Amino acid sequence: MVCERFCSVPPSGRGVCGNYVNIEGRLYHSGYGRLSAVESRPIEIKPLFHYWPNSTALTYSNYGCNFYCPWCQNHYLSFTRPSGSEPVVEPFELVELALKYGDEGLSASFNEPTTNFDYIIDATLEARKRNLYSMIVTNMYMSERVLKTLIEAGVDGFSADIKGCPGLKRALVGIDHYKVFRNAKLALDLGAHVEMVYLVVTNTNDSKECYEWILRNHVDTLGSEVPLHINRYYPAHRWSEPPTPIEKLLEIRDKARELGIQYVYIGNIGSSIYESTYCPNCNKLLIARSHYRVTYFKLDHSGDKYKCPRCSREIPIRGRYIEWKKY
Repeated sequence: MVCERFCSVPPSGRGVCGNYVNIEGRLYHSGYGRLSAVESRPIEIKPLFHYWPNSTALTYSNYGCNFYCPWCQNHYLSFTRPSGSEPVVEPFELVELALKYGDEGLSASFNEPTTNFDYIIDATLEARKRNLYSMIVTNMYMSERVLKTLIEAGVDGFSADIKGCPGLKRALVGIDHYKVFRNAKLALDLGAHVEMVYLVVTNTNDSKECYEWILRNHVDTLGSEVPLHINRYYPAHRWSEPPTPIEKLLEIRDKARELGIQYVYIGNIGSSIYESTYCPNCNKLLIARSHYRVTYFKLDHSGDKYKCPRCSREIPIRGRYIEWKKY
């Protein structure tokens, strides 16, 4: 089973995500390779700040999702099922396009990637042949078996969305939000890179009780070194609550720091100050970012290790820094 919903699909029926269909007792992936978008994008927009800094990834998506967030900005993809008439982009074609654009890797994003699970496996295996990385932007609501299979294939970067907490009543009722942390921990244990992303939705998942549950699980389950992105929400789709107050984002950031999370960022507010990386030990500016690109990078590099040039504290970075390229 692919996701934690463990759908029971009746004859001629589909699962929640709309991609898997029961035909005469056999499960078929009707959405395999039927892509809804393909474009080159900066890795920082995922957001991933400690993974292949300043690189670009050929970003692709299909249709459908196993969640139905009413504030989804990509609802025109996530709330649409594949018709079966869309052309199939073969995995090798995707990789050739990434090489043509000069990308360093592939990124499955926009909708929930695990709705296209077997295609991601095939695309990742093709990418490895050409020395490209593979990462996904995901709600992390997948089975442990599927997560292990993704990592074994070569997916080594995860931008993991935190949707809420226990007791969430206005949306995503019935979701076990702790499984996001369970899977993030498993990914770390298997050697993958993980960054957590908390979209703070006004009057929905922004209560003190909710954000403290999220932050304590981050520390207790993942540790203090895993980056946390606290992102501002804006009204979208069916959710008309006002944008997250900046004061709320700062409140959550301060609590995260108080609990010991070393790398805390605030996104979707257009401020490079809150998207910069500072040494947790001596507070030296190490990486500055603006408009999803790295504008300053000052770290000592030896082998696969990056360290602060002032105090030699090791800074978690996966992959190599891409100094500059046309984009």
